[in-house]
Amino acid sequence: MDNYIGKRLDGRYEITELIGQGGMANVYKATDVLDNRIVAVKILKREFSESDEFLRRFRNESKAIAVLSHPNIVKIYDMGFSEKLQYIVMEYIDGITLKEYIDSERVLNWKDAVHFIIQILRALQHAHNRGIVHRDIKPQNIMLLTDGTIKVMDFGIAKFAREESMTATDQAIGTVHYISPEQARGDVTDEKSDIYSVGVMFYEMLTGQKPFDTDNPVSIAVMHIKNIPVRPRDINPNIPSGLEEIIMHAMEKDAENRYQTASDMIRDIEAFKQNNQIIFGYYSVGIKQQNIFPGGLFDGLVIGSCESYVFGIGDESDFGKPGHEVIERVVLRVVVHDKDLAFHRVCL
Repeated sequence: MDNYIGKRLDGRYEITELIGQGGMANVYKATDVLDNRIVAVKILKREFSESDEFLRRFRNESKAIAVLSHPNIVKIYDMGFSEKLQYIVMEYIDGITLKEYIDSERVLNWKDAVHFIIQILRALQHAHNRGIVHRDIKPQNIMLLTDGTIKVMDFGIAKFAREESMTATDQAIGTVHYISPEQARGDVTDEKSDIYSVGVMFYEMLTGQKPFDTDNPVSIAVMHIKNIPVRPRDINPNIPSGLEEIIMHAMEKDAENRYQTASDMIRDIEAFKQNNQIIFGYYSVGIKQQNIFPGGLFDGLVIGSCESYVFGIGDESDFGKPGHEVIERVVLRVVVHDKDLAFHRVCL
C-alpha cells in the first residue's frame, strides 16, 4: 500500500487515493479538512527530493501556477516545502486526460478538436502574457472535464521568459513526440515552441496519428528538426483545408514563420469557425507536380488545391489523356527559345 494514503499532511490534507503517477511526482486525491473540499496533492517522489535539479523544477511549477489565474489552467491552493516533503495542493479535476480521450476516439471530429484547441490556446496566451512558457504541452498534461472544459496542468518544466540563464537540461527538455525543432536542438525556447506543440496535438486529434513516430526517441527528435510531416488531408480527406493550413502554419520548422502568438492562432481558428470554407493562403494546399505531356515537355504547375487546375504548355491535342480536360484554351502565349508556347488551363 502507498505510504501516504491515510496520512494527513501538515494536519490539513488527508490523503485518500493515488490518482496519477508522473516522472518526478505522484498525484493524490485528498480532503482539505479546513476548507472541507476535495483537492489534488502532487508530492515529489522521495528519490528526487535530494536532487537540486528536481527540487528546482518542482518549485518552479508552483511558482508558475501561482501567478496564473485562468479558467483553463488548473488552480493552485497551497504548497509545502520541507527537507522531507515537497508538495503542491491544486484543484481536483474530475475528468480524464486529453490523451485518454484521443486514444478512445482515435480521430476526433473537427468541431470537437477546435473546441479543445481554442481553450488550450487561451490558457497558453494567459501564461505567455505573464512571461511563462509551458514547454511540455501534450495530451497527457491536459485534463478534459465531462462538460468539455479543458484544464492545462503540469508546468513542471515551465520557463519564465524573463530568466536569462538556462541549463542544458532546461533547453532540450520536453516530451519527444510534441517538442518543437528548437527544443530538439537544445536552443532557447519561447512561446512559439508551445504553439508548435499545439499544432502537433491538433494534427493528432484530426488524423489519429502523430506527425512523427518511431520506436527511437532520438529519431523522432531529428524528424521534428528536418522532416516535413505528411499533410493532414492526405491522411484524413475530411479535414477542411483551412484547418490543415492552421495546423501546418503552427508546425513551421522556423519559429519566425509560425504563428507568433497564441492569439494569432486563435484569430485564424475563429475565422474558420465563421466560414469553414476559408482558405488562408499560407500554402498551395495539396501540391501535385506531375508531367501531363508526351515526351516530358513540361511539368504541370499547380495553381490551386488538390485535384485542381494546372497550367500546361502545348497544343490541345497534348491533353488527350483520360481525365484531362482543357477548360480554358489559351490563357497565355509566350515565346521561349524561338518556340511559340501556348499555356492552357487543364483540369486533372
